[in-house]
Amino acid sequence: MSELVRKINYFFSRQLWRIDTDALGRRNSIFINIIRLSYLTLKEYRENELALRAMSLVYTTLLSLVPLLAFVISILKAFGVVDNQLEPLLLNFLQPLDEKGIEVTRKIMEFIGKINFGVLGVAGLVMLIYTAISVITKIEDSMNIIWKISKGRSIARRLSDYITTLILGPVLLFAIFGVTATFSSNTLVSKLLNVEPLGTVLFAFGKVIPFVFVIIVFTVIYIIIPNTKVHIKSALVGGVAAGVAWHATSWIFHAAVASSTKYAAVYAGLAVLIIFMIWLYLNWLIVLVGAEISFCHQNLKFITLRKEVFNLSTKLKEKLSLIIMYLIGYNFCNDLNRWTLESLTERLRLPHEPVEEALGDLTRNDLIVETADAPPCYVPSRALEKITLKEIID
Repeated sequence: MSELVRKINYFFSRQLWRIDTDALGRRNSIFINIIRLSYLTLKEYRENELALRAMSLVYTTLLSLVPLLAFVISILKAFGVVDNQLEPLLLNFLQPLDEKGIEVTRKIMEFIGKINFGVLGVAGLVMLIYTAISVITKIEDSMNIIWKISKGRSIARRLSDYITTLILGPVLLFAIFGVTATFSSNTLVSKLLNVEPLGTVLFAFGKVIPFVFVIIVFTVIYIIIPNTKVHIKSALVGGVAAGVAWHATSWIFHAAVASSTKYAAVYAGLAVLIIFMIWLYLNWLIVLVGAEISFCHQNLKFITLRKEVFNLSTKLKEKLSLIIMYLIGYNFCNDLNRWTLESLTERLRLPHEPVEEALGDLTRNDLIVETADAPPCYVPSRALEKITLKEIID
C-alpha cells in the first residue's frame, strides 16, 4: 500500500510535469492541463491553509455584516434606491437556508433598522466605515497570500479603492438586479413566452441569467481584489469553477443541512446562527478556492518549479538581480514602458517568488524605487551613471 502511495505521489509531483503537451492532440493536452491544475489547486489549498482563512473571514463577516449593509443602504438612498430592495437580495443569497434564511434576513434587517446615523456622531460614523471596510481588507489580504504578493496596497490606495467599491458596487449590483427584474416582468416578454419555440428559449435564458451573473461576480472579484495583474482568462476560469461550485453547494446545502432537524435538536435556539455560519464558511471557501484556481491557471507553467525543481543558487540570484537592474535601467534610459513585477515575471519566464525577492533586495538597497502606479512600476533610484556594478553585486 505504501509503495502504491509513493508511486502515485511520484507521478503527480514529477512525471505529470514531464509530459510534453505540445506533442499531444488538443483534447489530450487539455485533459493533462486539467489534471495539473487540479493537483496544483489541491496542493496550494493545503499550503495556504484556505480552510483556516475562510473561518477567519466568517468571523470578520459576522462583525461587519450589519454595519456594512447599513452603510450600503445609506449609499443606495443617496442614489434614490429604497432600502426595501435589499431584503429580496438577502433572501436570494440565503435561499439555501430555506425557512431559516427568512428568519436570518428578518433579524439582519431588524438590526439595520435600529442603526441611527444621526446619533452616531463623527467618531461613530468613522468606526462604522472602518468596520465596513475591514472585511474587504481581510479579503484582499487572503487574495494576496494566494497570489504570493507580499506587499498590499498602500493605505491611501486602500481607502480610495475601498470607498469606491462600497459606493459603486451596491449601485451597480442593484442596477443589474433591476434590469433583470424589468426583463422578467416586461409585458412583451410575457407575451413572447407563449410563442414557441421562442418561449422555451426565453425561459431557458431566464434560468441561465442567475448562473451567469454569479460567474461574472466571482470573475470581477478575482480581477479587482488581488494587488497584481490577473489575466481575464484566468479570472474567468476561477469564476466559472466558483460559480458551478456555489450553485452545487447551494443545492446540496439545502437538501442536506438547512432542511435537517438535527441542528435544531442539538443547538436549540442557536441552530439558525450555526447554520448561517456554516453557509458563510462554505461561501468564503468557494471564493478562496476559485481565487486559487485563477492563480494556478495563470502560473501553471511556473508554479510547480517553485519547490521541487526551481531553487536558485546564490550565483543565479546574483545574475537575476543584474538582469533585472539592466532591464529596468534600459527601459528608463530609452523612455520605454516601465517594468512591473508581472511584466518582469513574464519577460524572464520565472515564478513570482525569485523575481519579487530580487526586486525587494534592489529596493531595500536604494538601487530602484517603486512608483505609486497601480500596479507599481520600478525605476532606478538615481542617475544610472551613479549606480555601480559593485553596489548591485554587494
